Amino acid sequence: MKIKVGIFDSGIGGFTILNSLLKTRKDVEVIYLADTKRIPFGNKNYKEIRVIAAEICSFFEDKNLDALLIACNTTNACALDILENNLRIPCFDLINSVSEIVNKKIIGVLATQTTIRSSFYENAINSKKENLKILQQECPEFVSEIEKENINFNKLNYLADFYLRPLLNENIEELILGCSHYPLIFDFLRKKIDSNIKIIDPSKALIKKFNEAFIIPKTERCESISYDNVDFFVTSKKDEFSKKVKFWLEINKEISVVNLRSNV
Repeated sequence: MKIKVGIFDSGIGGFTILNSLLKTRKDVEVIYLADTKRIPFGNKNYKEIRVIAAEICSFFEDKNLDALLIACNTTNACALDILENNLRIPCFDLINSVSEIVNKKIIGVLATQTTIRSSFYENAINSKKENLKILQQECPEFVSEIEKENINFNKLNYLADFYLRPLLNENIEELILGCSHYPLIFDFLRKKIDSNIKIIDPSKALIKKFNEAFIIPKTERCESISYDNVDFFVTSKKDEFSKKVKFWLEINKEISVVNLRSNV
């Protein structure tokens, strides 16, 4: 029997969580929701994110999910309680998951402005470890650049240097990619950072916790990724999202449009 899992994000960032999941197991059926109508979430305020979270719950509530994988750090930071209380199923989040695997003393965090200003990352890490120096950098333009059909690598290069410089100047020892979009450019960022600095993709920590809660039968361990049991839903720009699925995941999939009924 397959485990029914929900994944949501504002756009393609959730692909990092989806791939981390499908690399480890094949006994899952995934419903992927991208709220493309309101992307990016990272520049919206706390109240707006909580309204969006409640509507995302309404979408998932009749899907008979076994678990929710929260692929959006901003929603994680502002509305984790809404997701947990409304859906009443196991909810696996990026921030609490990654806070458990931090090993160094000087930690850098790249994230959206709303995630940074919530202090959720800082509080989560400090609750698990003592005597850490946590340096956070807002990256307001990263998501919109990564979401483009034709990425402007000159612009991305400029932004990466601009966002990384304050953290590198403080001699960080680990760097957390605190937005699910950022691991999509992991290799690009890796070339800009000394090899001694560990770059952490929180999706791997999240999937580790999920796999500990839902043990993988030996027969269901993954040898190659298959998207056959993944259904994609968006709130707008169906054709554009379909092109992004083809580019990032190298597949052709039917994309369904849904309405989350919001004025936010």
